[in-house]
Amino acid sequence: MKRAIWTALSLLAGDAQADRSVPPTGFTARLTLFTAAAMALLAVFALSLSLAAGRLAARWSDELAQTSTLRISAPAEQMAAQTAAALEVLRTTPGIASARALTEEEEQALLTPWFGPDLPLDALPIPRLIEIEAEGRGYDATGLRARLQAEVPGAVLDDHTRWREPLVAAAGKLRGLGALAIVLIGASTAAMITLAAQSALSANAQVIRVLRLVGARDAYIARAFVRRFTLRALSGAAAGTVIGAVLVALLPGGAEDGSSVLTGIGFSGADWLWLPLIPPLAAAVAFAATRGAARRMLERQS
Repeated sequence: MKRAIWTALSLLAGDAQADRSVPPTGFTARLTLFTAAAMALLAVFALSLSLAAGRLAARWSDELAQTSTLRISAPAEQMAAQTAAALEVLRTTPGIASARALTEEEEQALLTPWFGPDLPLDALPIPRLIEIEAEGRGYDATGLRARLQAEVPGAVLDDHTRWREPLVAAAGKLRGLGALAIVLIGASTAAMITLAAQSALSANAQVIRVLRLVGARDAYIARAFVRRFTLRALSGAAAGTVIGAVLVALLPGGAEDGSSVLTGIGFSGADWLWLPLIPPLAAAVAFAATRGAARRMLERQS
């Protein structure tokens, strides 16, 4: 631990004489800064979308877990009696907070997106829907289905399990895609910084030869390149992270009912703590990439 801290402090302090072998400005400097900033910006968006997808799926899953739907299909003359019997069964079932039959207007509103506003409910055998809200750990769905089968033959219980499981699976896949995107962003950053470091080393081949003639070791020369490119990546990634955070904060919030895909996109609460990790990670990638490139180029030039 102490050795790592000492290495980091010496890297930040640098060496003025060795730094002369690395051009402070120019193409490689701009390329490193732009690459680090752009990749950090993309990492912010990938992280934001991944976290938002997870939160949205978790919210929808929790809401579906607390609600169920009972569908009653019966002849018109038996519909009222079976609805009343179903409500009585639900009222006496432990774990159910409330149950109510939807009105014709509410059923019309549910079917309007699919069939239009002029759907004649009276002329069609539309089943009666009962909305169920659970409490605590919920109710015994298997036992409730058995009671309904005996007392209300036309009732079908839907506890939304078939909807919750795909949401949970989709959230896991989206998190995996987000992690894969961040890994690819890191790999692209390493590749671009490696090219920039190799270009800088090739451009300063004459200076490196002079340093070797006066007794400078390859580790001493490589440290200057590693320090300069690491700090460039750190500053570029910090700028990209700030820009990305501002852009994410400016995104529209979507619908208040949570039905929009834009709802919840961004960072909430402890999610913001992920952002300060992006610049150090970019610097660590630049450190490893530049160190490897410097060693290979110096060995080739020796």
